Amino acid sequence: MGSIQIVLVDDHGLMRAGLRRLVESISGVEVVAEAENGRDAIAQVRDHTPQLVLMDVALPVLNGLEACARITERWPEVAVLMLSMYANEEYVLRALRNGALGYLLKSASASELELAIRSAVKGDRYLSPEVSKHVIDAYVHRTQSGGSPLDALTPRQREVLQLVAEGHTTREIAEVLHLGIKTVETHRTNIMRQLDVHDVVGLVRFAMRHGLLPDDNAPVGAGEGP
Repeated sequence: MGSIQIVLVDDHGLMRAGLRRLVESISGVEVVAEAENGRDAIAQVRDHTPQLVLMDVALPVLNGLEACARITERWPEVAVLMLSMYANEEYVLRALRNGALGYLLKSASASELELAIRSAVKGDRYLSPEVSKHVIDAYVHRTQSGGSPLDALTPRQREVLQLVAEGHTTREIAEVLHLGIKTVETHRTNIMRQLDVHDVVGLVRFAMRHGLLPDDNAPVGAGEGP
């Protein structure tokens, strides 16, 4: 058997360096690439086709939950293990709905990390013990009853929503997504209408509640002006 090839995704360089040392101390595990945001993660998976992606939830440009959905849809053979500081029910539910095979808290021990990696690579789901049974029950209920308001948005709309919530201007969003300014404005208008949200502050709050943006990343004066 060859080594388990992993792509690490975290937007903090020191965190990635420490995580890399920890992961590569596990027998038979190799880090083949790193990424610092969700879009870069998708590119690294495309280039390396690893067995597993170990990815933070809170990422800039494209968050880990959205990147997870795109990776598992495009490469179903690649396992995704989400890593987070947050035992937030919404984050866990979205991770599972988006195809993640595990949700591991950053407070986990090295032995738990190894267990989670080996479980995910085998196709078995792993959740940190702190992610309690009621979260799993809520996940089952939600998948049967319809899901999150985010599901009503297209992937492009979710991208625009995250970038607006991060504080990017319309022009910056257009450059990042290679869209026209008018197209971005139309997306933002449609997002507000579909979510029944009437200002950018409301979009920021919505993004935080639904796992697109961690609470401590909320910018002041987000998205003002083009």
